[in-house]
Amino acid sequence: MRFRLNQERIGEVLAYELSKTLKYKATDVQTLLGTAQVNVPNEQPVLATILRAGLPFHQGFVNFFDQSPCAFITAHRKNLKNGSFTIQIEHIATPNLNGKTLILCDTMLATGQSIVQVCKELISQYQLKALHIAAVIASAEGVDYVQAHLPTANLWLGAVDEEMTTKSYIVPGLGDAGDLAYGDKI
Repeated sequence: MRFRLNQERIGEVLAYELSKTLKYKATDVQTLLGTAQVNVPNEQPVLATILRAGLPFHQGFVNFFDQSPCAFITAHRKNLKNGSFTIQIEHIATPNLNGKTLILCDTMLATGQSIVQVCKELISQYQLKALHIAAVIASAEGVDYVQAHLPTANLWLGAVDEEMTTKSYIVPGLGDAGDLAYGDKI
């Protein structure tokens, strides 16, 4: 539970920082004692995550952007006999993203392959207004990969670690974020 809660907290902090880059408009809000003029976002971004590891981090963004629609993607590494892997996207549940700002929240940005593949799939179906990618921890190699393949994406990262193992896990990283948040999988 503590691991999930800390991811959620980091999500709230990064959501706050990201919110500073959005466009706002002044609007009147009626209170019991009068009218106040406040700034509200011009649009609510769509918040997306890759299941299951990204859920607690995503929740932090949902806590902050509490009126935003959400998208959910199932994607995972399929390990091959030679030690390499491919990314399998099995399901995407999303509102219409045309003309929308998308924030993709995923706990780890290791190789960057799953994030790039998911984003390219979404970009092939929708015309995004803007793309933001947020991660708790990234590898330097993953950051380079995402920047090379999604040059217009804005990255929001809690930390960047310099190393990855031969199995493409971030060092020191956190370990398997999904297992740490929800228990070991078979």
